[in-house]
Amino acid sequence: MKNCIVAQSGGPTAVINASLAGVIRGVIASQEIDKIYGAVHGIEGVVNDDLIDLSSIFYKDSRINRLVHTPASYLGTCRHRLPLEDDNAEVYEKIYKTFDKHNIGYFFYIGGNDSMDTVDKLNKYAQKIGSDIKFIGVPKTIDNDLAVTDHTPGFGSAAKYIATSMREIVLDSQVYDIPTLTIVEIMGRNAGWLTAASALARSERHKICAPHYIYLPEVAMDVDKFVDDMVKAVKKHRNVVVAVSEGVKDKDGRYICEGGTPGETDAFGHTQLTGTAQALAHEVRKKMDIKIRAIEFSLLQRSSAHIASLTDVNEAIEIGEFAVSAAIDGATGVMIIVKRLSTNPYIVELCTFNVAEIANVERKVPLEWITKDGNDVTNDVVEYIRPLLEGESYPRFKHGVPHYITRHASNT
Repeated sequence: MKNCIVAQSGGPTAVINASLAGVIRGVIASQEIDKIYGAVHGIEGVVNDDLIDLSSIFYKDSRINRLVHTPASYLGTCRHRLPLEDDNAEVYEKIYKTFDKHNIGYFFYIGGNDSMDTVDKLNKYAQKIGSDIKFIGVPKTIDNDLAVTDHTPGFGSAAKYIATSMREIVLDSQVYDIPTLTIVEIMGRNAGWLTAASALARSERHKICAPHYIYLPEVAMDVDKFVDDMVKAVKKHRNVVVAVSEGVKDKDGRYICEGGTPGETDAFGHTQLTGTAQALAHEVRKKMDIKIRAIEFSLLQRSSAHIASLTDVNEAIEIGEFAVSAAIDGATGVMIIVKRLSTNPYIVELCTFNVAEIANVERKVPLEWITKDGNDVTNDVVEYIRPLLEGESYPRFKHGVPHYITRHASNT
């Protein structure tokens, strides 16, 4: 029998290890794949032949269950864009040297947009050289910006954390008998799905109308108008809370706050962003002498396994298992997608889709789901997100804190 490699790439999520656990369970259940290797630090682990034998670590259901509830990337991750073969054939030769050495017949890559680009390139190279290795993309990203699929594993749990934390911030802001403004910065470079999730903090029943404004990167921000909105909101509501995407831009397409050295980018060429809430707070202070807080959720929203969505966890596992079944059935060069059949009741089905049509395509919040003033979202986005937050999935606790599993201490 052939062996397989699974790897994780890009930013971690609360359920990326649930997808890994799904792949492991799928391999064990299939009885058609011998060993399952994990590549350390994504595709870099394949290039460098840095693999670990997951079969010898996760031979007990109890260990797999702990992996399900552990956030971040158990195997480690990377931000490595695989070059075109014409630009660096040596990299592909190293990858296939690893494949040949370990008798690999299947490769599963858990990741987001740039990771799907890697799956596509590897599949095209395999076709060119006549390799029968199957390449499958297993989706993950809190940004929810992968094309074609209804949503991505990781988004539901991050959205649950955001909605919950936002509601707690709103309640905290109301304890003061003085005017206050709290600006909450949420991840989202070009797609505002996560920031839109803050709308679920609202509750008509409990008379929670905040966040009072929501700003997404899909619509250009006029900073002067933002300041005017804040002045009016404080006069009307006294204690104001607003949500802003880290990637909001002005009418010229420039990020409101570009962190570090101007033009600084990461390994994928993405502009480094930080301090959007601080920058906006600074502008508001010029017009209002009130208590203003700028809060940045940052990494907290993507590592929130202690408040993970049960729907998100279960779907992540199922997608990992489905990926194995699809590969064994002969699929390659595909990503597993979620197709929503119904919202109420919530019903979905899993399918495969050509990864070449998904890679490097960003799926954004539809403009019709954003109010015409560009400072809020409609109920359509709320109804779309709501089912993805349902259910609770708690990790095992020990001495009062979550008892997670790590690659460096998997036997404890």
